[in-house]
Amino acid sequence: MTAFDLLIWGGALLTALGLCAILWCILRVVRARRDRASGKLDEAGLRAEMQRTVAINMAALASSMLGLMAVVVGVLLGR
Repeated sequence: MTAFDLLIWGGALLTALGLCAILWCILRVVRARRDRASGKLDEAGLRAEMQRTVAINMAALASSMLGLMAVVVGVLLGR
């Protein structure tokens, strides 16, 4: 296994973790909106939950992007 193979598999792992985090953010927002609709959460609480989730979502997107970049670099340089 070459260094480029490790770069490809590491990038794929990082991308997969980022996608899992994005899915977790989606579920968190759906749960918060459902709690808001049922009256368990007020408007300020929903807004605070969304702000926390947006920060996590941006980190997850960055993780996915860096992972995909690592895969592309590994494929291009490993030829």
